[in-house]
Amino acid sequence: MFHRLYIITGGRTFRVLMKFFGFLVSVALTFLGLLFVTFLIGRVVPIDPVLSAVGDRAPEAVYEQVRRELGLHLPLYQQFRIYITQVFQGDLGRSVLTAKPVAADILRVFPATLELATVATLIGVIFGVPMGVTAAVHQGKWPDGVFRVVGLFGYSVPVFWLGLMGLVLFYGKLDWVPGPGRLDVFYEGILDPVTGVILIDSALAGEWNIFNNALSHLILPAAILGYFSLAYISRMTRSFMLEQLNQEYITTARVKGVAEWRVIWVHALGNVWVPLVTVIALSYGSLLEGSVLTETVFAWPGLGFYLTKSLLSADMNAVLGATLVVGSVFIGINLLSDAVYRLLDPRAR
Repeated sequence: MFHRLYIITGGRTFRVLMKFFGFLVSVALTFLGLLFVTFLIGRVVPIDPVLSAVGDRAPEAVYEQVRRELGLHLPLYQQFRIYITQVFQGDLGRSVLTAKPVAADILRVFPATLELATVATLIGVIFGVPMGVTAAVHQGKWPDGVFRVVGLFGYSVPVFWLGLMGLVLFYGKLDWVPGPGRLDVFYEGILDPVTGVILIDSALAGEWNIFNNALSHLILPAAILGYFSLAYISRMTRSFMLEQLNQEYITTARVKGVAEWRVIWVHALGNVWVPLVTVIALSYGSLLEGSVLTETVFAWPGLGFYLTKSLLSADMNAVLGATLVVGSVFIGINLLSDAVYRLLDPRAR
């Protein structure tokens, strides 16, 4: 009996280990593919990194020396091998624009993007989920029509135009919010960065004036990004809810006399949360990588603004480093959402 139990347990352990090994291989191959694509972008883009570093008036000898230092005289497969080795050592090269390591620049600017995308996602979830539920419950009626128009507007309007109109109206005309940037000039340099997220750092330091100023600067760009997140989340929530409301267990619950609010907000929405987690995670990832235009319009010193300035300056090390970080974050968010999905839904285990 014990021998048989050992065989069963050992078989299950082996299967778990094999699944975990397959998971690691999948992650490794995905990251390797990301590295390969990023490397190709740096070689295909018609920008000479040597000229970006030395200038177009540098002597031929200096140009050739820098070209050899960068390893651009080597075959592509050797360049790719060197690139992989440097990335795994945390070396993303040196920025021409800031004359600092790209990794250090990204560590400095990424918390601003993280702060903006997190608040925007919270806005999208807090308002988007109830809107989707309400639209599904009142399918074909005026609440459904209103919320669908709101979502369609969020999908259709360019984010840079909405950001500019928001600045013109709420900053230029009404003076409800401060101008572009993350802080007023008066408060810059006062706070010692701990996490890089000003709201958290100012709260930890007890600097509530800085906290309020940072929050006032954050409201408008976060609302603009949150609106696009809201449009996507509300649409998907409505779709998931319509599917659940047509299931037999909903009819059974209503026949048994369960309160309507409980049928909708507990039973139906409880089953919707499982696929909705993936939707929210993808929305969060898209905001982390897609906030370039919003950060540019609002002069928000995050990864998107850094990427834009690097592109305009032909700083390819910074561009490739930022692209690699964004891709890695997206991979990580997908893995995290998959793990949460398995925790919430035992059938996926």
